[in-house]
Amino acid sequence: MARKRSRSYFAITAALLVVAALAYAFWPRPISVDMGEAKIGAMQITVNEEGFTRVHDAYVVSSPVAGRLLRVEVEPGDPVLKGETVIAQMRPASPAMLDIKTREQARASVSAAEATLRVAKADLNKAKSDLDLATQELDRTRTLTEKDTASKAALDRAEAEYRSASAARDNAEAVIAVRTAELDNARARLIGFDQDTSGANSGSSSSVPLTAPATGTVLRVMQRSETTLSAGTDIMEIGNIDHDLEVVVELLSTDAVQVTPGDRVMIEDWGGAKELEGVVDRVEPWGYTKYSSLGVEEQRVKAIIRFTSPRSEREKLGHGYRVEVKIAIWSADKTLLVPSNALFRDGETWAVFRVVDKTAHQTRVKVGKDNGISAQILEGLNAGDKVILYPSAGLADGAKVVRRMVQ
Repeated sequence: MARKRSRSYFAITAALLVVAALAYAFWPRPISVDMGEAKIGAMQITVNEEGFTRVHDAYVVSSPVAGRLLRVEVEPGDPVLKGETVIAQMRPASPAMLDIKTREQARASVSAAEATLRVAKADLNKAKSDLDLATQELDRTRTLTEKDTASKAALDRAEAEYRSASAARDNAEAVIAVRTAELDNARARLIGFDQDTSGANSGSSSSVPLTAPATGTVLRVMQRSETTLSAGTDIMEIGNIDHDLEVVVELLSTDAVQVTPGDRVMIEDWGGAKELEGVVDRVEPWGYTKYSSLGVEEQRVKAIIRFTSPRSEREKLGHGYRVEVKIAIWSADKTLLVPSNALFRDGETWAVFRVVDKTAHQTRVKVGKDNGISAQILEGLNAGDKVILYPSAGLADGAKVVRRMVQ
């Protein structure tokens, strides 16, 4: 009898343990979640983009005339003074080399010009002789006319012959000037590269110095070696890095319409330890098409940013350096914020799970600005409310929750 009762107690106990184990296994447990808090804080919306620095008024020094540029001695980074620092030297271009045919033709032209000049000189000698004779004849006729030995008509003829001889001499002298010029022209055609009389190999006295058009720094040198340049060829670029440096940002057109001159700019990742400050100077009105690194066609607009940080904080920045900029297009000092990852869509509105007494309550909220990290809450929450971060699809209204322990 006692043995039978003992077996009954054992069976009942075992059954109770099984029921307890099953109840524990299937009993609803609180869901472990990450939690955040609605807080009053500052918030700003920024347009983030990559940009580059440039000198606003960069001066490109070019060849004023066609000529030969001597080797440029200045280096990028050298300081220059307006109108004082000689940055390059130029000389007249050397004449072209002559082939055999052209040279022989030029020599023949010289010989012909020399012969013509000799003929002109002979004509001049004859004209002078005729003038001397006409002068003597005129003097004799005047003397005879004064003594009433010669007639007035003879005197008139003598004066006419004198004037004719004088005009012939003047004409002969003019012809000699023309023939001399023709000879010089013919000889000039004989001048070749190996007979340069321009002074290109006779020292620096014939060179023309090019001075700096502005005070600043040599940014880059496009032509360094000695060479022959045509008029207008770029030689170097000069700019004032200390006082004329700015940042150019190529914004998407959808972002550019939100940017206004005067917006505050934070300049980061430029290589220095301290973040630089700037302000939007202007947004250009002209957009252009540009392809991204992935081959996507984009409409871009240039925005110009002016530095407001002291020069001492950005001494190492130069022309064409890469920077990262954040343009603040909206900001608020005190507003109600929640982490953006607490929001989810509930139909056409936004909602969060608010935690009250370890229970999740789905709450609709009105969202203002969202910068991807924090979201501005206009209605639905109060400062200090606990919200669930990263709400899962299986989380329902009224579910028991517990804060997940950070390991």
